[in-house]
Amino acid sequence: MSNETNSYEIPADRAYDREHHMWAQYDSAANQVTIGIDTLGLASLGDLAYVTLIDVGKSVKRGESMGTLEAAKMTGDLISPISGVIIARNDSTVSNPGLVNQFPYSDGWMMIIKPSDWENESAQLVSGAGLPAWVEAEVKRYKSQGWID
Repeated sequence: MSNETNSYEIPADRAYDREHHMWAQYDSAANQVTIGIDTLGLASLGDLAYVTLIDVGKSVKRGESMGTLEAAKMTGDLISPISGVIIARNDSTVSNPGLVNQFPYSDGWMMIIKPSDWENESAQLVSGAGLPAWVEAEVKRYKSQGWID
């Protein structure tokens, strides 16, 4: 199930960082969270040209950088939506950043993190019934800023 607003696919099977447009998909059986960038965030960035990711084994805190990106419209940090230890990184996105634009919810994932406080931090992310209103508000905000058409 996904919510499509103006062609921005926002799958309902994950949670989203409201500010940085990073998604987090929790696997309770493995106690791990896969992280990526949502399509609305990607639309505002344009095509990615360069991606760096911090090393496996490093700790990251919610709101801190877990890598950098360079895109058509901006350069900046990839901000982690949760705290934990990096247990995997997608080196395919480093060698081919276009994967993120093409397949943001599958092959274009960035990191897998073993969360240190998923229960509390996930409550700060938007998911489920809150998604449609958030997506609609973000599309309006991005359009008013001229970040998307």
